[in-house]
Amino acid sequence: MGITAYRLACSIGVPQTRASDVLHKRRAVTADTACRLAAFFGTTAEFWMGLQNLYDIEEASKNLNEILARIPKAETPA
Repeated sequence: MGITAYRLACSIGVPQTRASDVLHKRRAVTADTACRLAAFFGTTAEFWMGLQNLYDIEEASKNLNEILARIPKAETPA
């Protein structure tokens, strides 16, 4: 979209470091940031929190891959 971290930060009223850290995956999107991003981009805070949740689950799954493979499936009642 051609928006710099600086312009985004100024527009949503957060420090440039916060915007830059979110953009570079060094910081998670918080509810506060999600509300600000929603107002700026015309979306919802739930959209931004959903993206964060999906990212968190994907990263956790990658990190736990071997452990998850060893967890037995629950048996369904007959």
